[in-house]
This record gives sequence, structure tokens and C-alpha cells, in this order.
Amino acid sequence: MRYFRGFHAPAGQPCVLTIGNFDGLHLGHQALLSLLADRASLQGLPASVLTFEPHPREFFSPLDAPARLTSLREKLLLLGDNGVDHAHVQPFNERFARLSAEEFIQAVLVEGLKVRHLLIGDDFRFGKQRLGHFSLLQAAGQAHGFEVEAMPTLSVAGKRASSSAVRKALEAGELDYAARMLGRSYSIAGQVAHGDQLGRQIGFPTLNIALRQRRPALSGVFTVEVEGLDAPRIQGVANVGIRPTVDNTPQPRLEVHLLDWSGECYGAHLRIHFFHKLRDELRFPSLDALKAQIGLDTQAARAWFSQKALSGQNTP
Repeated sequence: MRYFRGFHAPAGQPCVLTIGNFDGLHLGHQALLSLLADRASLQGLPASVLTFEPHPREFFSPLDAPARLTSLREKLLLLGDNGVDHAHVQPFNERFARLSAEEFIQAVLVEGLKVRHLLIGDDFRFGKQRLGHFSLLQAAGQAHGFEVEAMPTLSVAGKRASSSAVRKALEAGELDYAARMLGRSYSIAGQVAHGDQLGRQIGFPTLNIALRQRRPALSGVFTVEVEGLDAPRIQGVANVGIRPTVDNTPQPRLEVHLLDWSGECYGAHLRIHFFHKLRDELRFPSLDALKAQIGLDTQAARAWFSQKALSGQNTP
């Protein structure tokens, strides 16, 4: 997949396009991208996506914006895995936010990306004050020579697949339901950074995964598997939170204790797969009490993985 900054077609090449934030790449997104790839293949044109950085809600209401399910890097990797040829990342800034719906159509779709076929979700809105809608796009398509197609909503277990639904499931600790919406286990990717060595001091060394100012969509203590070391996946226990017993930092951290692996891996890029929530993050009266609880968490994680193995269920 090729990545471009902004909404200008490479070498003036027309495309088949879809537009959206695609946070998390859930099953609804995946169905849309599958249809996009089919339409692009029929026309012999690149399957293209226009997405935004930052998320528009982060631009308009930074304090109230939802937690991101995926970083930009993770999103681009997932787009490539789902058949996208060209990913256009448009900086969402004041100038772009001021474009009216008509200006968006002319500047972005007609002149910029030279759209031949536009595929959108049935709830898609665009332009200043989100006044653009499907009927306006249809009229513009007739005037400028591109087709417009709406993708109906995809339901999972009777509920609409959406990034908001995935966030709510993760916040509630319902990781199985989140995985059903995503079609895979929820995961966070990041680079191993140096920490304060507290885990090593109390007998439970951890990998510290840099979140880069990202507010995670879940918090607490979880059973996880780590991908990217010298084995397919390694089981572990992860804590996502502010470490209230130690320093109560305002910036959440992701720390992982591996059950049966030891070694140095600073700088490694890993993916942490989350499966089951063991408990909420708690404040303990002492480091000894924290150490005792981590021991119990480790036992609980081993028991959970053993039960999965006995029941013949593979982690997704």
C-alpha cells in the first residue's frame, strides 16, 4: 500500500474511493473495504481511502474526544491488510474544517482525487457543520461523472458494528464482545521503552510499551499475548493505567509481565493482544501488598490460559 499526505491523486490517476476515520477497523469497516476492493478491481483503478489526522473530534473537542482504538501507524497497517492500494491522510485543521460540502466535493473529490466511484457508509456526513449528505453526493456524481454507492450498516449479534460500540465494550471489560466486533482480539502495538525498573525490583519484570500520549480505550489488569519476540506469541499479564500505588501518573502506561520469557528487548516493536480482564487497577497500601497482588494476578492468568487450552479454545 502507498501512503500520501493530503488529497491529491498520484500522477493524476483516478480512483475508487471511500472516506472515513476507520478507527479500529471493525467488521463494518472490513466489509466496506472488501466492497471497495471489488469495485476497484472491476474498474482497474486503485482502491483508495481518505482518512484524517487528527480525528475530527480531537480537533473540535480535544478534551472530550473518544479514546483511539488504533494509532495512525496501526490504522495504516490494517488498511493495507484489507486490500487498500492508496491511503490519503488529510491533516484535519482549521482550513480543512472550513470547507463547505460543495467545496469539499469540488476540491477533494473532483479535482484532488479524481474519483470515479465513491463508496460511503450510510451515516456519512461531510463538509462544514456536517451538512453534506448522500443525496448531495449523488447529484454531484451526476454532474461530474462519478458513481456514488452507500454501504448498509453491518450488525454483529443484533447491534450495529461501530467504533463507539467497540470502545464501550473495552471500557466495560467485555473483551469477547469487542473481539466479535473487530473480527480479532483487540491489540495495542508499540515500542519497548526503558522504565523505572520497579517490576524487576519486586520480582516481576515488565516490558514498558510507549503509548506516545495516547489515551488507551481500556484500563485494568488483563491476560494478554505478546507478538514480536522470538516465539509466535508469549503469554503474559498486562496493566494499563496510571499506577496509583507507585506514582499516580496522569499519563496512562502499558506494562506487561511475561509468564515464561526473559530477556532484553528494548526498542523492539511489539503487539499486545488483550483477551480477558482480571480486575480493575487498584491502589495498594504498600509495595509488598502490590507484589502479593501481582503474584495472584499471575496465577489467575496462568489458570485462565490453562482453562482455555483444556477447553480446546484458541485465543483469536
